[in-house]
Amino acid sequence: MAKAYMIGTGIGNLAAGIYLIRDGGWSGDQITMFGLEKHGANDGATVANYEDEYGNKSLSNNKGYLAKGGRMLNEETYENLWDVLRSVPSLDNPGQSVTDDILNFDHAHPTHDVARLMDKIDGVRNQGDKKDYSHMQFDNKDRMLLTKLMLMPESKENKLNNVSIEEWFKDSPHMFTTNFWYMWETTFAFKKESSAMELRRYMNRMILEFSRINTLEGVTRTPYNQYESIILPMRKYLEDQGVHFVNNRKITAFDFKDTDLRDDIVVTGLEYEDVDGEKEKGVIKVDENDFVFDTNGSITDSSSMGDFDTPVTENMEYAPSAKLWKQATEHFYNLGTPDKFFNDRAQSEWFSFTVTTNNHYLLNQISRITQQEPGNALNTWVDSNNLMSIVVHHQPHFKAQKENETVFWGYTMFPRKKGDYVDKTIMEMTGKEILQELLGHLSEVDPAADNIENHEAEIMDSIVNVIPVYMPYASALFNQRAIGDRPDVVPKNSKNLAFISQFVEMPFDMVFTEQYSVRAAQIAVYHFMGIPDTELTPVHHYEKDPKVLARATRTMFR
Repeated sequence: MAKAYMIGTGIGNLAAGIYLIRDGGWSGDQITMFGLEKHGANDGATVANYEDEYGNKSLSNNKGYLAKGGRMLNEETYENLWDVLRSVPSLDNPGQSVTDDILNFDHAHPTHDVARLMDKIDGVRNQGDKKDYSHMQFDNKDRMLLTKLMLMPESKENKLNNVSIEEWFKDSPHMFTTNFWYMWETTFAFKKESSAMELRRYMNRMILEFSRINTLEGVTRTPYNQYESIILPMRKYLEDQGVHFVNNRKITAFDFKDTDLRDDIVVTGLEYEDVDGEKEKGVIKVDENDFVFDTNGSITDSSSMGDFDTPVTENMEYAPSAKLWKQATEHFYNLGTPDKFFNDRAQSEWFSFTVTTNNHYLLNQISRITQQEPGNALNTWVDSNNLMSIVVHHQPHFKAQKENETVFWGYTMFPRKKGDYVDKTIMEMTGKEILQELLGHLSEVDPAADNIENHEAEIMDSIVNVIPVYMPYASALFNQRAIGDRPDVVPKNSKNLAFISQFVEMPFDMVFTEQYSVRAAQIAVYHFMGIPDTELTPVHHYEKDPKVLARATRTMFR
């Protein structure tokens, strides 16, 4: 009986397990999943839950909750995600699927952000006046270059090899002062240094969202954090089907069959070490009719945490998932270039923080200042030195969250730049100092006579914890790249190895989405099961829809 070995337990491999069972006719006990942690990039748990996981250290304050980041879903363009989650039973509503859970919640709590960008008016505090961020602020050269990028056919994509967004717009640096750019870079985590090739794909795949990016109306939210709303139900479904989960096991190397001319890729063994307990090492034998699904890169690898009184200590480890991928490239020449994504932290790093309070005072102050209820907000301070943003979800964001508790998270795109209110880089700040930095930004746009800055002591007394997290590879998937730097999902001449991650090559689709990982899983499983590509879940092409294009054009000229 054939077996499947899944390296990594993020959403991609969980989806691959579901596809094997649902569409491949496998039983769960044929599948084994190896993970260093349980959350993948869809984070959400108590702080204490993270302390025992690979790469993390014990904290002096492990109270409260942690969400390293948030992934925005989209109802119209995440076709594979909704398809696979329709097969996963809800943990909260018997008779419903996880897709039902999410879409029902989102339709009942639609997103409408009215304070997407926050800034001072004429260099002084915003006195209640609001700028109209529906205007993209393009000039004609911006429009010409953006249109040229969008209309470039896929067959000419190699013209964008190793081209950054900044280089593409070198004749129009004005682009980087527009409302569009501030919203785009902080919604999707792009930087000027990021790949113009990926921006092209985003502009086509997400053209539907272009005309509503200022309100984020196209964002689909989950009832709770995505770990509890998506990952846990998927794991429970797979466990119920008999899938074996092995935690704290690091796969360190592939063993390959020594074939003639090294043309065929055949995995014969997986070398491993357990990262807790007895630190056991060994080799798992892989038969030629078995399959290996590898997560060849994770954006949350090598992250490091601090707490309210402790700054982070940078974890310099090369991403473990990418290190395994790199080991494979030493055997075969057509498996991509891991260093393009995992050896340039300046391109890929960013920083997040999660705030837990024991009352709703700070939450209510944020709602008053931004004039919107929790669940609608992604607020970015465009004047901030490190480009700080906060995301306030519908409360509660965690099932275990107490009635009196508030949890929200924020992030900065440039962690090595100094704050505007605390004379340290974000990397050097404690959780308390990061909160002080945020309060400074809130105070400058607070129109009230009784400004929020007058209540810092009251707010600090309410804090359970502030967890800063440095993520060296959070934007690695956007790093400048060339054709061939990402391997195919099933590399040429691979007999039993597939890659499932944000670092594989698929036509048209865009990374940094659950959709990308789940579609890679379907492609891999269908290839090995002999299911024709015509059976793959159809994806929409809104970039060819005249009505969508008309709306986008109107937005571009607003």
